[in-house]
Amino acid sequence: KDVKDQLLGLFERTEVELTSNPQDTRAIRKAITSGYFYHTALLQRSGNYRTIKKPQTVYMHPQAALVKAQPPPRLVIYFELVRTSKDFMRTVTEIESDWLIEIAPHLYKAKDIEAVDTKKMPKTVGKSAD
Repeated sequence: KDVKDQLLGLFERTEVELTSNPQDTRAIRKAITSGYFYHTALLQRSGNYRTIKKPQTVYMHPQAALVKAQPPPRLVIYFELVRTSKDFMRTVTEIESDWLIEIAPHLYKAKDIEAVDTKKMPKTVGKSAD
């Protein structure tokens, strides 16, 4: 069976209302975070990113949709690292810091997340996740 048909059948059996809002990506980004919570990077003062759990400097891939975002997202999750002359994050999306404690409390503690939200950044770099 086609995946769409399976999902529609599941919605009917569980009596879940099928709704969609293309402007609200929060649920999708949170679902992605639940699968890739270990691939998290924080914006640094230099404008580069640093992975949170195994600290290393990483860069937004030049073809990433968020590469030209102003201000750049403060906290991101990525699908993979491509290693060339630098470590580039591919398939990147912005996430909210409190999702990490909710999704992976065994890995992220409140003190780690507070540091993300309270760290001062230059006025032109980074934005706090909403």
